[in-house]
Amino acid sequence: MGVNIKKGKLIKWNDKKGFGFIKPELGGRDIFIHISSLKKIPRKPMIGDIIFYEIHSDNNGKQRAVNSRINGLETVHKKLRTKSSHVLSKTNKKSKTSSLIFSVLIIVFLGSYVFSFLSKPKVYDEDTFYNESTRYVEVDTYAEEYTCSGKTYCSEMNSCEEATFYLRNCPGTKIDGNHDGVPCESQWCQ
Repeated sequence: MGVNIKKGKLIKWNDKKGFGFIKPELGGRDIFIHISSLKKIPRKPMIGDIIFYEIHSDNNGKQRAVNSRINGLETVHKKLRTKSSHVLSKTNKKSKTSSLIFSVLIIVFLGSYVFSFLSKPKVYDEDTFYNESTRYVEVDTYAEEYTCSGKTYCSEMNSCEEATFYLRNCPGTKIDGNHDGVPCESQWCQ
């Protein structure tokens, strides 16, 4: 500690008015202390606090504590907001905004792509249309005789009619190798 630094104990404190009195460690008259001389403290002074201070005498000879600090309390430093930190915070805000806009644009793009893909009408050529319309006519013809019972190969069929029914009505069949709409050409439908 320097030569001008004194030590004492806070014996009185008026919290509403922000002042009190220190009893000097080396004895003598009590010293007036104002809250303004305790800068950057994390809490209000309390009776019993040990205070380090310097003495200042005013024009009337009255002494008061100045440049004071409470023993055991660290001073609170306000975070300085420099111009560069202000620029960084603006940059971070712009970056977050840009990221959000980019994300929204990607979602809109993907949504419109999926929508356009799913909403396209199916285009059939004449053969497909003919085969599908024929299927419905022939389903009625064979529906009473045949049911899908898990047959998938020509060797499991008993007639051209049954193979035709399976090809047109049952999923997963492997009875039209050349995809011409005629099943089991080498065995039943020659």
